[in-house]
Amino acid sequence: MRLLLSLATLLSLSSLSLGQTFSAFLSRVNSVPNDQRPAIVDSFLQAVPGFPYIEETNQVHFLYLGEATSVTIPGDANQWNPNSFAMNRISGTDLWYHSRFFESDARLDYKFVLNNTNWILDPRNPYTVVGGFGPNSELRMPDFVQPPEIEYYPGPEHGTLRDTLFHSDILGNTRRVRVFIPAIYNPFDNCLPIVLIHDGLDYLDLAHADNILDYLYFESLSRSVIAVFVPPVNRTEEYAGSLQDEFGQFITQELLPWVDSEYNTCPEPHNRGTIGASNGGNISLWLAVTYPDQFGLVGAQSPNVQSSITDSLLARDDLGLRFYVDIGTYDIPQLIPLTENLIQILNEQHYDHTSQVHHDGHSWGNWRAHLDECLIYLFPPHGDAEPSEALVPASFQLAQNFPNPFNPETKLSFTLEKRLYADLSIYDLQGRNIDTLANGILEAGKHEFAFSGAGKPSGIYFARLTAGATSQTIKMLLLK
Repeated sequence: MRLLLSLATLLSLSSLSLGQTFSAFLSRVNSVPNDQRPAIVDSFLQAVPGFPYIEETNQVHFLYLGEATSVTIPGDANQWNPNSFAMNRISGTDLWYHSRFFESDARLDYKFVLNNTNWILDPRNPYTVVGGFGPNSELRMPDFVQPPEIEYYPGPEHGTLRDTLFHSDILGNTRRVRVFIPAIYNPFDNCLPIVLIHDGLDYLDLAHADNILDYLYFESLSRSVIAVFVPPVNRTEEYAGSLQDEFGQFITQELLPWVDSEYNTCPEPHNRGTIGASNGGNISLWLAVTYPDQFGLVGAQSPNVQSSITDSLLARDDLGLRFYVDIGTYDIPQLIPLTENLIQILNEQHYDHTSQVHHDGHSWGNWRAHLDECLIYLFPPHGDAEPSEALVPASFQLAQNFPNPFNPETKLSFTLEKRLYADLSIYDLQGRNIDTLANGILEAGKHEFAFSGAGKPSGIYFARLTAGATSQTIKMLLLK
């Protein structure tokens, strides 16, 4: 049974509870006999404003009260090593503590491990975040801003999710693909860009990507996009192993054509993005450098980066790709130099890109908090209209076709100021691609192509030139 404290001790505890430092608490509790320490601990825990206890110096004190023979704190900060961050027990009490400094805006997942076997949430911390293996406790430093975009708000009009069991003949398997259709989508209106998101169901369940898409458009922070959420079947092999080539064929030869047939999508690479995290970031990068005629935008969060990706970027500076890349300071150690090397190559090759370093770990809490930055960068809020002629840079110029009107043949010409990937395609009024006149790397200079309307109905057609990350469209009239 605990003894009553003297009046002097009670007065001392009262002063300690008002803005006391943890070191002052330790000094005080260690200065009294063991039988008085539990009462000091109880008073201290009642005075602590939150758990973990964070001081103004950004020193964090993890605290656990309970019987145990050992307590450790695996988490993002130590690569989830169950033997790391061992807690110390204050003699004569059941209070365990571990102190460490973190950046003022850091956000990290962690758990307690009792007696080397029992993994638990921090019972005094109300903040949790769901990861791939269930919920974790969440350390939120004072300057970390909880992402408002991940929440569901009843006010804005919301997009819809449509499920399809999609079978791949190339891979010989079936997966559930979910397509997000924004609220403004009208199949008879302007086409919309698309973004392919790997580990797609996890991005929905753990990162709340549909809420983020709704929020960004409602707040005019990004364009509205059709998002295709694709889960893996054999993740490691599809994203970074023996099935990578077949997976790329599945995406480009089966999935994308199906999406284009079902929805009014913009076909140009600068209107198509691929996003993923970890090995999902790797396959996003690989798809973009392997199929620059399909994807012009790529987002890689905490990515693995295979050498084939960096080799392709070192060999070619004209793929016309735009990159968003981020990494955490507490990320998987092997990934940090790979990402730094990728960013250096993007700088040297003058690719359009942005990179972010967050005081965070390899976790869904990190990726969901920064998915909005990725989408805003790849799909900036310049409206849903096609880019005007004034926005097309001087690196190329598509001339009006001649003759126009025409029957049945007309000529199209354009000039490139430098060697670039270029695509010149013809579309009808429904946005269907009816002919591709050029698709590949073209040298600087003037290029001329002929288009024949033989066998096609009279009417308006569009010629669209995509060079690098931009495009220009002209209108043509076929009269018979």
